[in-house]
Amino acid sequence: MNMNIPFSPPLISEPSIESVVETLRSGWITSGPKVARFEEELTTYMHTDDTICLNSATAALESALRVLGIGPGDEVITSAYTYTASASVIDHVGAKIVLVDTDSYTLEMDPEQVEAALTENTKAIIPVDIAGVICNYERLYDIALRNRRTFKSSNPIHHLIGRIAIISDGAHSFGASRKGEMSGTFADFTAFSFHAVKNLTTAEGGALTWRLPIGDSQLIKERLRTLNLHGQTKDARAKMELGNWEYDIEVLGYKNNLTDIAAAIGLEQLKEYSDNLKRRHEIIQKYDENLDTKYIKTLNHKKDNEFSSGHLYLTWVKNIGESERNEIIKRMAEHGIATNVHFKPLPLFTAYKNYGFDIKDYPNAFNHYKNEITLPLYPQLTNKQVDYIIDTFNKVVREVKEVSRV
Repeated sequence: MNMNIPFSPPLISEPSIESVVETLRSGWITSGPKVARFEEELTTYMHTDDTICLNSATAALESALRVLGIGPGDEVITSAYTYTASASVIDHVGAKIVLVDTDSYTLEMDPEQVEAALTENTKAIIPVDIAGVICNYERLYDIALRNRRTFKSSNPIHHLIGRIAIISDGAHSFGASRKGEMSGTFADFTAFSFHAVKNLTTAEGGALTWRLPIGDSQLIKERLRTLNLHGQTKDARAKMELGNWEYDIEVLGYKNNLTDIAAAIGLEQLKEYSDNLKRRHEIIQKYDENLDTKYIKTLNHKKDNEFSSGHLYLTWVKNIGESERNEIIKRMAEHGIATNVHFKPLPLFTAYKNYGFDIKDYPNAFNHYKNEITLPLYPQLTNKQVDYIIDTFNKVVREVKEVSRV
């Protein structure tokens, strides 16, 4: 009998539900005390300078670009192998999107191609922690430092940094670590997603955290908060104080704040997060030990002194193309198992073709994509369900491989 296994349902505990109800009854449901507490606890968890919570990781990435003054005439480099938000925010601020290919063995941008893509207009690099595996940020910092003599910025924050900024798309990597350091500490700015399918969810939401080689972190937070609250000099809590209605609009800002309702979920999720990560890695171990390595290659989630967030379990079926990959996905669905693909390279999408990108220039990204299948990975999966996924995937892959050889 087939099981019904969705790809990535949200994990919402009873304490999370109770926290939302308490918030609804408190009389304060927009950005308020729970958002402030969530920001404090996230900062403590990651050991970063500070954190601001926003309504998405996309808003967080764009805010990092804007607080650095990146805009028209500037260029920002990111990966061709990622979700659109990593690149679309570059266009949102008026800068030029520069895509580079991955290297042939990992999902990270090829550092040689990154360096070759630099110009005097390059202001930032956006690496992507795919599946929750932390990138090699040391290589990117080395590139930025080697090229700092040609770097210029009139933005006071970016001028103090004094080099190309490293802005991490850490949408997948909250809770990952390397050599005892948490995701969030490796880049100048790191954007996280708390979307419904992410390890830690607030239904919709995100956060921007930073660790910068400059002084006044409070100034950065004030600028980010002002930018994301319509440019107001006071937030809703301050304006609600008796007789304290007056405020100014300093810039033509945006509306990207997180609500206390969302933060109420996030606060409870954070309490439960260590158990969440533990279960994810138990499932990863079962997959690693039982998938048929003759036909299936998998992403490494645990190396010496490295521990991913276990967000996605990526597999590659050896020596097949897109049609066989899609047939495997179809047959898995017939057995009740939802799978996915991470990622379809950006140059394959209409918007990026119209921008001028051609997948022929990104052969490694295409090769990573053409035979990739992502299996379900979340704490609610039982061992029985995981065994069913493993047995079914091994069986379906062998069947499709046998047909492809005929």
